[in-house]
Amino acid sequence: MIQKETIILEKCPNLILGCLTGKVTVESTNEELRNYISEKLKIIPEERNLESVSQFPTIRTTRDAYRTLGKKPGRYRPSAEALTRRILQGKGLYEVNNFVDCLNLISILSGFSIGGYDLEKIQGLIRLGKGNENEPYEAIGRGALNIHNLPILRDDLGAFGSPTSDSVRTMITENTKQFLMVFFNFGGHENLKFWMSESQKLFREFAAGNDFKFKCY
Repeated sequence: MIQKETIILEKCPNLILGCLTGKVTVESTNEELRNYISEKLKIIPEERNLESVSQFPTIRTTRDAYRTLGKKPGRYRPSAEALTRRILQGKGLYEVNNFVDCLNLISILSGFSIGGYDLEKIQGLIRLGKGNENEPYEAIGRGALNIHNLPILRDDLGAFGSPTSDSVRTMITENTKQFLMVFFNFGGHENLKFWMSESQKLFREFAAGNDFKFKCY
């Protein structure tokens, strides 16, 4: 499903992309999910702190990949790091919908930056490459994002995903029926399949998830 371009194969040889697809019912976050997330996130301040969050293994290897590709990870933080910092700063996890909130929880717990996309909005072959200078990209909640030298997912219509921020074009909404979830595992960490399995459990419980398929590239 995803083809790695030469620059990625050369600069990020340990990268494994974990791809999970399935069907879900996307709706507003309910109280049950809200309480579940709150309980799970209690462990984060006990295990991590702001001074060392960048050294969490899965976050550290993503930051290393950014530097290798020519992007400053401190300025364009991988999403898992940004979310974790938010929790450690006491800001809590903002609510989007049941699917995105489950995805963000998995990202925080695992340290993997994860993309979540409406599969029906993706056209043609998916390729992972490096962002070009002045390449257009409208990030969710951020507007125009400078993706030059960021790892970038593209389809036939252009860039639509990165470990820093997903794009508006392929974002998950309450109209989404089929999804693609991409784990960016730059360090080849062995716990990838565990967290993909945990994602399926959450989607089954909180988003009527079914028909799951996963594959690593």
